[in-house]
Amino acid sequence: MECRNLVGGEWVHARCGGTSGVCDPATGIEFARVPCGGTNDALSALNAAHGALDLWRSQSVQVRSALLVRVADSLRQRSHELAQIITSENGKPIEEALGEVHYSADFFTSAAHEALRLASETIASNQPLRIRQALPEPVGVVAAMTPWNFPLAMLARKCAPALAAGCTLVAKPSDLTPLSALALGETLVQCGLPHGVVNIITGTPGVIAETWLRDGRVRALSFTGSTAVGRRLIELSAQQLVRLSLELGGHAPLIVLEDAEIESAVEGAVAGKFRATGQTCISPNRFFVADRVYDEFVERFARASSELPVGRGVTPGVRIGPLISDAAVHKVRLHVDDARARGGRILTGGSTVPVSGCLDRFFAPTVIADATCEMLCCREETFGPVAPIVRVHDEMEAVTQANASPFGLAGYVFSADPMRIERMARQLNCGIVGVNTTVVSDASAPFGGRGWSGYGREGGRWGVEEFISWKYTCTATPS
Repeated sequence: MECRNLVGGEWVHARCGGTSGVCDPATGIEFARVPCGGTNDALSALNAAHGALDLWRSQSVQVRSALLVRVADSLRQRSHELAQIITSENGKPIEEALGEVHYSADFFTSAAHEALRLASETIASNQPLRIRQALPEPVGVVAAMTPWNFPLAMLARKCAPALAAGCTLVAKPSDLTPLSALALGETLVQCGLPHGVVNIITGTPGVIAETWLRDGRVRALSFTGSTAVGRRLIELSAQQLVRLSLELGGHAPLIVLEDAEIESAVEGAVAGKFRATGQTCISPNRFFVADRVYDEFVERFARASSELPVGRGVTPGVRIGPLISDAAVHKVRLHVDDARARGGRILTGGSTVPVSGCLDRFFAPTVIADATCEMLCCREETFGPVAPIVRVHDEMEAVTQANASPFGLAGYVFSADPMRIERMARQLNCGIVGVNTTVVSDASAPFGGRGWSGYGREGGRWGVEEFISWKYTCTATPS
């Protein structure tokens, strides 16, 4: 596959000639090198995107939709190849990587449908001889910056709706996982996307972001990453009034009430907590379990967690792969040690486990009973396979504790009472609520948070609207 930048339809090296390595997080072995670009590379990509804007936005929605369908089909056809790339640079189990490829394709399918719905709207008027319309227009050049935990899906989630809206794109993937993004670039080129419509560069993130945001030609930025970086991007965007869509940190609560079906709750908790080794923004990070079912849930959840196979993502059947870096391992260990020191009972896990031929980055699924909200793992996002479980007495206490966080991305409730479900779904202060399930992501649904988890939405028509600028026209007709 290509390991160079995609600029103006050409595969190019960094202007300075520099490169950086891509390593397997399981072994630390470098297996590819990509350009280490800077200001000049960022400007080249932006020049190409700006130069292609008039061509792309002038295409009919039918043409744009048809191309997006081709991309979706191609991604599905290449699914096994792309899954291998994801697992090589991210470490996640190959079955999960395969699911990510299909999830990525779904964003192009959804955006293709939404493109066909873009049309001017006639506005009713009580004034005679006036025709009033709202016209959807692309916002312009879009910048996308994506994280390492879903290296293909996060770019697809930004790229597909931007293309559907008629925008062109400059993209910067994570330094840790650039190959998935470049593979998506290959697919776009092979499917006939005009040169310059999508440009993907690797390199120094701060320099690239500042170059794009200080240049008035970038009119929107979509970013997924930490809240700290999101705040910096807000500052950089202020001078040019760049529209922002920010999907930032999460700190998701999972609530199990006394009327929940325990087997279903355990199954959902395991699936949600340990997907991608707990390295997802919507992963349950704080568990609040009603006193009446606490002991049963904790015992069954700990047993199920302890049975999850740990190993390299390329090994069939593995559920827990490596953490992305040594720094990630250090943070998880810090949270576990803090919980233990504050009286938490480690029921399973609590340390790394050796995997032959690999680095010490495989942290066992860890369940902490008798957790309290003063523990680090209940105050900060762990981003790892750690589940602290807090005992609560009633629904009100669960909601109060769940909402005692400035983050508001996702939350989960397990209950059998329809009235309670509706009430709690409304009370939880987050943008996404899973009820009796932790499988909530869908390419056609609005994904995003509130508070310190950012603003803006991705997915479905909501994702396309992030890149639309509405123009109002009022036309007087002859009397």
